[in-house]
Amino acid sequence: MSMQMANREVDGVYVVTLEGRIVLGEESHSFRERMKRVLAEGKKKIVLNMANIKYIDSSGLGALVAVHYNAKTQGASMCLCNLGEKFYEVLLITKLLTVFDVYDTEVAAINSFQGLLTASN
Repeated sequence: MSMQMANREVDGVYVVTLEGRIVLGEESHSFRERMKRVLAEGKKKIVLNMANIKYIDSSGLGALVAVHYNAKTQGASMCLCNLGEKFYEVLLITKLLTVFDVYDTEVAAINSFQGLLTASN
């Protein structure tokens, strides 16, 4: 099963909904390339909705970390939402929960950027 990505903007926040698996090969490569384009378009507030991610391997985790790092170096903020229980456990065990901002729902993730709006004005 290949990974699907759908995107939309909500209140100035770019939401990417991922579906499938983030694994070594085409899936992680296409994810990185898509997110490079998002950053090149100047998107600064990004939510990755992981509700429909069925599996992620070490290469997928590496892709997530690389995208997060690229976002930070370009002045963008990225957070994750709707992690499944197993995905949450993987981030906990690998200590990546300390790297990513993680929210239970997409609404909470989007709302987390409202503080950034007031802080930057």
